[in-house]
Amino acid sequence: MQSLFRRLACLFLAIVSALSVTASAQPAATVAASPPAPVPSPSPAPTAEKIAPALWKLSDEDTTIWLFGTIHALPEGIDWFHGPVREAFDGSQELVTEITEADPTEMQRLVLEHAVLPQGQSLRGLLTPAQKAAYEKQLGGLGLPLQAFDGYEPWYAAVALSTLPLMRTGYDPKFGVEQVLDAQAKALGRKHTGLETPAFQIGLFDSLPLDAQKRYFADVVEQLPTVAEQLGQMVTAWRRGDAETLAKLMNDEEDDPALIEMLLVNRNKAWAQWVKQRLDTPGTVFVAVGAGHLAGPGSLQEQLAAQGLKTTRVQ
Repeated sequence: MQSLFRRLACLFLAIVSALSVTASAQPAATVAASPPAPVPSPSPAPTAEKIAPALWKLSDEDTTIWLFGTIHALPEGIDWFHGPVREAFDGSQELVTEITEADPTEMQRLVLEHAVLPQGQSLRGLLTPAQKAAYEKQLGGLGLPLQAFDGYEPWYAAVALSTLPLMRTGYDPKFGVEQVLDAQAKALGRKHTGLETPAFQIGLFDSLPLDAQKRYFADVVEQLPTVAEQLGQMVTAWRRGDAETLAKLMNDEEDDPALIEMLLVNRNKAWAQWVKQRLDTPGTVFVAVGAGHLAGPGSLQEQLAAQGLKTTRVQ
């Protein structure tokens, strides 16, 4: 389930800036899990390296829609907002991302509604002895108390846990593509809308069967030491505009096609419908979604092609 792990981690990073593990969102029986102190961010890439993330375009006689693949969390110092991407954004009247900024109070309510185990249950109580031992070892390595996520369902514990090594190695949503674009849109007084809502995205996680959640959780625990390295490989491919390699990283070793259908393909189909309908309204729109949605089998471009809509690679 390695590729599922990567996709779920990337999906969670789309909402992690609003949905954080804080004391205010904890159930009463749970101890707050504070991330360890961060280490210095990775050094910025040499200026000689060309950073050119992939960009696509589709249009008709009076509408242009740009498709840009994002990374939801990045280290500080990656200068990607220039060239064709900047020109496409500056020439647009509207920014569209997966979700928009969420109200923290509403996010807390969603967590308590969808991520908390029933009273009397605990996360570690759902694990086998071997899984529990492996999990507790990872918690110790991160400097977290053993009961840190006891009150949460496996999906939430898994995705929250997987973000901690990323933050520790300098990855942060505040440097992510969406945050940069949102700040630019606000500065220009530009409309910013979302294809989905935080409630919908959290609902995707919560709708996973418990057995699937537990498998995913065990996979996260196993791969936790290499999660930053895995994201680093994806960021490298993204920086180069290497959609083929990015797709390979996302799709290799996939063994749960039903979940990929739910978390990736069905969402891309819905977005393709949105794009088709948006072409009926004149103007220029800059659509920025997770880069994994614009690469490989079931991609947004593939769903658009199935509706007779052609996308052109610009960068």
